[in-house]
Amino acid sequence: MKDMIQRFGAAMFVPVLLFPAAGMLLGLSVMLLNQDLFPWAVEGSAWVKVSTILLQASLAVFKNMALVFAVGLPIALAKSASGRAVLATLVSYITFNYVIGGILQFWGPELGVNYVEGERGLTDVGGILTLDTNLLGAIVIASLSVWVHNRFFDKKLPNWAAVFGGTPLVVIVSFPIMVLMAIITCFTWPSIQHGINNLQTFLVGAGSFGVWMFTFLERIMIPTGLHHFVYGPVFYGPVAVDGGTVAHWIQNIQNFASNPAPLTEQFPQGGLMLTGMGKVFGCTGIAMALYATAKPENKKMVLGLVLGAALTAILTGITEPIEFTFLFIAPALFALHAVLAATMATIAYWFGVSGNFQTGLIDFIFQNWLPLGSLHGDTYIVQVLIGLSFTAIYFVVFRALILKFDIPTPGRGSAEAKLYTKADYKDAHQSDSSSGVIDSGQASAFIEGLGGKDNIALLTNCATRLRIKVHEPEKVAETQYFQEHGAVNMVRNGDSFQIIVGLTVPQVREEMTQLTQA
Repeated sequence: MKDMIQRFGAAMFVPVLLFPAAGMLLGLSVMLLNQDLFPWAVEGSAWVKVSTILLQASLAVFKNMALVFAVGLPIALAKSASGRAVLATLVSYITFNYVIGGILQFWGPELGVNYVEGERGLTDVGGILTLDTNLLGAIVIASLSVWVHNRFFDKKLPNWAAVFGGTPLVVIVSFPIMVLMAIITCFTWPSIQHGINNLQTFLVGAGSFGVWMFTFLERIMIPTGLHHFVYGPVFYGPVAVDGGTVAHWIQNIQNFASNPAPLTEQFPQGGLMLTGMGKVFGCTGIAMALYATAKPENKKMVLGLVLGAALTAILTGITEPIEFTFLFIAPALFALHAVLAATMATIAYWFGVSGNFQTGLIDFIFQNWLPLGSLHGDTYIVQVLIGLSFTAIYFVVFRALILKFDIPTPGRGSAEAKLYTKADYKDAHQSDSSSGVIDSGQASAFIEGLGGKDNIALLTNCATRLRIKVHEPEKVAETQYFQEHGAVNMVRNGDSFQIIVGLTVPQVREEMTQLTQA
């Protein structure tokens, strides 16, 4: 079960990594349509036409988010031939929705569904009007399709039926499953949708308390790896708003940019996306405290350690090296970080801040400040002042606690001068992080170190780690071997291994997959 949850969390990163680039293009195109900034952006001009085309292009990912997740998840979940798994899942997902559309076309009223275009709870998938099962439907169908793929893709058929082997067999086996799932969905989803609508109403009504509790849980659950299940249904699913908060913000950003009403009135659900405040401003204060408390002779070395980690957290929202250092050394400080981050987000919400602030400074700028700055600049100035105030609070509090309790942070006492990773944390509790450098032979070296391609039973990845299962663990080389070939560290747990590579891990995993299938 643990491996399955970890694999699912890793799979979620595949489609999510598309959002920053699309969001940057969107922010720029919305800004280009702003007449206050560009007086020549008048209706009917070539400038507006080109900018509108760019705007529509940037919305492609967000308006088809469920489909993107449906075809993105198999890339990490399939045990082999992931490209074929994507094709089979696409066919299965479209089949699932076409069957739903057919059922509702004839029996919609009996099922309590007003089958009319534009009705809440309905959406268009592949040209058919169907129930808007959103992220949940995409995940369930993708998971079922990949399960069929993993079970039947390599199944040998008699020679006379060999043409139906591989992906065709997967689609054939999946077809009755998709029909059954469509029937079950038609009977159950309207009631689920009603419950979701009530939950959305509750979260909006929860206001500041909801923002504080959500932000706190999103941070404090990181050690368990279950934080994906806290933010995922809100950011990318229908829990807070139909389509997810990220997609709703992106798709309506032009309206928000042209409306002077407070952002918390226009989109109160955006308060749940203020989790990035702790990443940008909080981790900055933590990094400053690490540097300030290091011994004088170690300050230069500690600066080199924390500078890269702090910049990564500030720009992208990837906070693992800094956060897991405190989880490893002083868990109470991590709990304090969760409390401060939640409090900072709540105060910002009190002052009218709402929007897509759940990652790092790049998204802050391109998906919020630039496109909305002309009408909401005062709100963003207040947001930055609140953030900088908490940077100072983080610095003062963390510095005082480190010194008072003599916490062995990097550069102090006999503690090893390093930032700790998720791997270190898991090793210490018996069960990621920094960036690695990939060279042309790294994938081959990793395969050799794992005992050869025949010893690899499963190969997937998450944001920074390769996740591997092997047939014979005793054939796997020592951790030092992998570090000599560019890995940051390695986690061992029976026949399961994690090689901490860094942000180049998708390329490493893809090269390894090609080599193992050759």
